[in-house]
Amino acid sequence: MKPDPRRSRAPQVRSPRDAQPRGERREPPPQPATHFATCPRGLEALLVDELAAAGATVVRQLPAGVLFMADAAAEMRANLTSRIATRILRKVGYTRYRKEEHIYRAALDLPWPDWFDVKKTIAVKVGAQNAPLKSLNFITLKIKDAICDRFREETRARPSVDTESPDVPIYAFLTQDAATFYLDTSGEPLFKRGFKTEASAASIKENLAAGLVLLSGWEPGTPLLDPMCGAGTLLLEAADIALNRAPGRARHFAFEHYRDFDAALWQRIKTEEKAKEKPLKTLPLFGADHDRWVLDKAHNNLAAAGYADAIELKVSDALDLDPPTPVGTLITNPPYGERIGDTDDLADWYPLLGDWLKQHFSGWDAWIISGDPLLPKAIGLKASRRIPLFNGQIETRFLQYKMIAGAMKAKKPDTGSAG
Repeated sequence: MKPDPRRSRAPQVRSPRDAQPRGERREPPPQPATHFATCPRGLEALLVDELAAAGATVVRQLPAGVLFMADAAAEMRANLTSRIATRILRKVGYTRYRKEEHIYRAALDLPWPDWFDVKKTIAVKVGAQNAPLKSLNFITLKIKDAICDRFREETRARPSVDTESPDVPIYAFLTQDAATFYLDTSGEPLFKRGFKTEASAASIKENLAAGLVLLSGWEPGTPLLDPMCGAGTLLLEAADIALNRAPGRARHFAFEHYRDFDAALWQRIKTEEKAKEKPLKTLPLFGADHDRWVLDKAHNNLAAAGYADAIELKVSDALDLDPPTPVGTLITNPPYGERIGDTDDLADWYPLLGDWLKQHFSGWDAWIISGDPLLPKAIGLKASRRIPLFNGQIETRFLQYKMIAGAMKAKKPDTGSAG
């Protein structure tokens, strides 16, 4: 087979030393990012810390993601240990463009057969911001065609497409005049931990739940209550944090399908993270839900994760609960009308929630996430912190209420002070 001249196109890089005056020392130019990690908006700073802990070098924090540099070990460890990331994307190409054909040619020039075998299934997804193209579906098809054409040129075969569960998910992101190509190293979104079997109607994603626990300042070993726990997502994430368990320990990753996959390195990283786990024990984590059927889902999820006997669950309406301990942290995702609950009914219910907190939870630190800007005002408590977050496409606020013993009971509800 003749060498492909497209593979030898390496830009001539001039060393910074060649240009600097004699005797003057300058910092080297910033390195380009090799990866991009996506996450829920509002949790980027937490993701920065996680990537650094995984051995990556953070380049820049962006809305809903972080650009960073990583070798194979850091890429694997980030996938295995990140509680916040949604995907870890490996950058493989970049081009300027004016029309669709330029993007097709740029994708055709990339050495896809060097990265994965033709027997692996693929799927292409395209995201865009201010792109002038008429149809993202059309450019998605063109990129897929370019990948298949490159394989046909080199192997006389083409990979099959599997849009549901591809071995190799491929992403392209378009701006007004540039396209960036990525290999997804995660596969399924990282919030799919690999053991959860049930979901409730208003479940939040696991990475957002982990973010709520971390943002709250809750300390492992201290009590945590979710009085409207649904399928138990918050409790599961808190348990993993308390026992220092890698969230990806029970799942598969797309990087295992790539030609450069180092199985020995991967086994070493998993062994190292497993050694950091704390022994399983009963945890001061408490959950409740008024719906027995939903609580059965939580029981099933806890059992699948190995926490069947470690976390206490009970069937109860939230407003009938007494605190399980004198002090602790309460974190919950109450209904706010987006998926369940009628807004008019909730307007009557939220003042009762505030009364319940004031009457029973003095000394507790209460956190509530809400996607409604008005309902939290009906609680009648002044939020000491309001953290903007996104639950999918829903803009929310994560609100902190410090339930100081004795102080709240004397205050009248101020329906205009929170939110």
